[in-house]
Amino acid sequence: MTHSIQQEPALQPLDEYNQSLMSNVHPIDWVNPSPAANYDLVVIGAGTAGLVVAAGAAGLGLGLKVALIEKNLMGGDCLNVGCVPSKCLIRSSRVVAQMREATPFGIQSPDAIEIDFAAVMQRMRRIRAGISPHDSAERFRNLGIDVFLGPAEFVDSGAIAVNTHLLRFKKAVIATGARATRPQISGLAEAGYLTNETVFSLTECPPRLAVIGGGPIGCELAQAFQRLGSQVTLFHKHGHLLDREDADAAEIVQQQLLQDNLKLVLDCSLEKVEITDAGKVIHYRQNDEINTVVVDEILVGAGRTPNVDRLNLDAVGVKYDARHGVVVDDYLQTTNPHIYAAGDICMNWKFTHAADAAARIVIKNTLFSPFGLGRSKLSNLVMPWVTYTDPEIAHVGLYEREAQEQGMETNTITIPFSSVDRALADGETEGFVKILHKRGSDQILGATIVARHAGEMISEITLAIVTKQGLSALSGVIHPYPTQAEAIKKAADAYRRTLLTPRTKSLLKLLTKFS
Repeated sequence: MTHSIQQEPALQPLDEYNQSLMSNVHPIDWVNPSPAANYDLVVIGAGTAGLVVAAGAAGLGLGLKVALIEKNLMGGDCLNVGCVPSKCLIRSSRVVAQMREATPFGIQSPDAIEIDFAAVMQRMRRIRAGISPHDSAERFRNLGIDVFLGPAEFVDSGAIAVNTHLLRFKKAVIATGARATRPQISGLAEAGYLTNETVFSLTECPPRLAVIGGGPIGCELAQAFQRLGSQVTLFHKHGHLLDREDADAAEIVQQQLLQDNLKLVLDCSLEKVEITDAGKVIHYRQNDEINTVVVDEILVGAGRTPNVDRLNLDAVGVKYDARHGVVVDDYLQTTNPHIYAAGDICMNWKFTHAADAAARIVIKNTLFSPFGLGRSKLSNLVMPWVTYTDPEIAHVGLYEREAQEQGMETNTITIPFSSVDRALADGETEGFVKILHKRGSDQILGATIVARHAGEMISEITLAIVTKQGLSALSGVIHPYPTQAEAIKKAADAYRRTLLTPRTKSLLKLLTKFS
């Protein structure tokens, strides 16, 4: 039996680009296939983790029967309301910043920079639509995957219901992701607010914007909107933005946001929101005083909530928590041995590349580890991440505080970009490369980079950690001159110089006499 699905509410505005996007990731005329008698693998959720699991399993050419279920938009948050649209906005906002910073380079900045916010958002929609065929229902059907659009619900440990269909499976994977956490603030729901799921539908820039949350999402979007024309007030409950990051790195970003003329309200709690003729009034407590800010829009970027609702997980013995998501072991196996999970639904690393890496683990552990032999572990991954503010913060491995908690003795090498020739030429000297290594060894334990393109630089250090190459090896790697990545070699050279003890120098001096 076939069943034509109903289209979810379209992304706004419904222009040619969003219509193209929807035709790929949730086509209104899609007809769900008749289910196979039994599937080797059924994947719930077509975000990054689900797409990689499904495509990876089906693409092996082994004749595996794979089904993929998505109730909303294929591509998940990353394509539709996350990575892709946010980076498009950030890129446009950087153009504005570079225009404003042109004078020191001998280029006269215009007296007034005209920002066409509608055109900025249209560019984002065009790029997003152009990328969407890669995640489309049609593409995955052509890969031999049965694609079902509709809500999924476990019936028992061997079957999942989708609309009128019943899909029987040997193994299943939960990859339903997470959504923006809705803070419990009196009056907020009545006043209305934006999240990452709705902010990219804007066609006009809010003159006054409040951003709730000083983590990566909040800081990225707050800076972008400030540069694109909003007057942004950023609220954060702690005393410093990005408080989970390296403190020196976070301080550089915080100072940049202040230079961008954001208003920061730190160490505060939001009491209530009310609507007045002047706008949305946010009442907040700071230093035991109640203050107010009037804004036109409120953007919530304070945490993520896992999508565990309406999956009927209790019926199949899958343990979960409404706040932390599905419980998995180090092999990404749930408390039901036939059901696995990957991505934001079960992991602290809520990144697209983390979901991709976890999906590859799931493919191996569900299909190619008979009797549990040869399974891969999540804990073996070396996970880098980037906060896409300007400058960016990129990190991999341990922070110094984490190493101390594990009882490790460490040393830190820091190379400021003010000592890197290319950074001087670029006028991008605010930042550094900081590498943490084991004391008495060149073993790299972690690294933080603060730079305009830190995300493009961190992979060299990630590779070194993964392949167990130390600072000595990095010192021997030739870096093109001049590049900002030369700071990594400078850090490695700085370690090598620590090996020049008086005894080593005496030995080297002796060698010169016989050379």
